[in-house]
Amino acid sequence: MTEQSRTIVLNDDQWAVLGPLIDECRGKTEPVALRETIEAIVWRHQNGAKWRSVPPDLVPWWRAAQTFIRWSKLGVWERLLERVQEHGVDLGMAFLDGTSIRAHHKAAGASKKGDLERSATCVRRLAALAAATAQKPA
Repeated sequence: MTEQSRTIVLNDDQWAVLGPLIDECRGKTEPVALRETIEAIVWRHQNGAKWRSVPPDLVPWWRAAQTFIRWSKLGVWERLLERVQEHGVDLGMAFLDGTSIRAHHKAAGASKKGDLERSATCVRRLAALAAATAQKPA
């Protein structure tokens, strides 16, 4: 696919700054099409879309998701953020207005069905385990 026909998320100037920092942070992992993969991850987070909605002209959605998850577990994103902050790269800002976002009723503190039964069972099991392993007086 030619450079002109694919979705552009990071321009050449942005990639010139970000590319070397990513190479420093990613360690031994050698992803295929690094720039397109990073652009797919950035696109997904900018748009708040699901992984399957990543434009197919970047990389397959599963590759971007797999790279994101793997790098999260390896701490690459944290190292990259530190490097970017050290180099004074302007990341921009995002504002989120909480008045327009509704939380799911379970996220808002509503109890779930069966919570009390499960917690009571768990407490009984822990109490039985503690009693069984407790030291007996001499």
